[in-house]
Amino acid sequence: MIKSMTGYGVDTQENENVKYTVEIKSLNSKFLELSIRLPKAVSDKELTLRSECSKLIERGKVNVMISSEYTDQTAKASSINGELLKKYYTQLQEIAQQVGDTKASLFDLALNMPEVVATNDDEIDEEEGKVLLAAFYQAVDKFNTFRLDEGKVLKADLENRVRLILDYLVEVEAVEGDRIPLIRERIANYMDAAVGKENIDKNRFEQELIFYIDKLDITEEKVRLRSHCNYFLNALNAPDSNGKKLGFISQEMGREINTLGSKANDAGIQQVVVRMKEELEKIKEQLLNVL
Repeated sequence: MIKSMTGYGVDTQENENVKYTVEIKSLNSKFLELSIRLPKAVSDKELTLRSECSKLIERGKVNVMISSEYTDQTAKASSINGELLKKYYTQLQEIAQQVGDTKASLFDLALNMPEVVATNDDEIDEEEGKVLLAAFYQAVDKFNTFRLDEGKVLKADLENRVRLILDYLVEVEAVEGDRIPLIRERIANYMDAAVGKENIDKNRFEQELIFYIDKLDITEEKVRLRSHCNYFLNALNAPDSNGKKLGFISQEMGREINTLGSKANDAGIQQVVVRMKEELEKIKEQLLNVL
């Protein structure tokens, strides 16, 4: 079953001390482009989260946002070093008097001096770590469920477009029957008009005609295109289906469609080939968002 690279998942877990909310969003990308925003108190968990994301999310431009909310709002409150603040303030007053500037907001300056305000960003304990990881894994589960649901929509659209190409191939076969006889007749008439029927070497003419018509034969292209389309449908329904593999198959489909058009030498077939190309382009656009 294929997955979309577009995903969203959010979950909240809490205990008596803290509540963690983990939100995960992703868009399509060839590789894993991971951005994690988390509180400073849980920064030691970043490597673990990155490792788990690479295994569970695989690819995509992914944003992971983690927020925390403490039951006791003073638990992580900042503290002020009063003695240091007084010392800075006294020194600033002395300097202000020396330079004759008494209008400056000395208290604000002192409050912003180094180490006056200390934030209690100590590392979380083991229980809080478990709450965080529980929220993360639940968010990942919801995120992957979202991807699977989007993948079902993509799968239905891709199947429909590949079957359209197969239908167009049947149209090509329906109009192909008269193509070679008409080419033979057109060349024969041209030769008659150019050099005269009595001056044509029939054996040499047949040899050259067979060589020319063989170059216009599209039997192999039809067989290969049908084979690639069926392979695409089988890969689409495989348990290990992935966007890169489907992208490679679509490239092979494109080669056969292009060769079909260049060898057709028939306006009706080339019109059908144009419709095939339209569907193939839409398939390639959709595959950019398949995991």
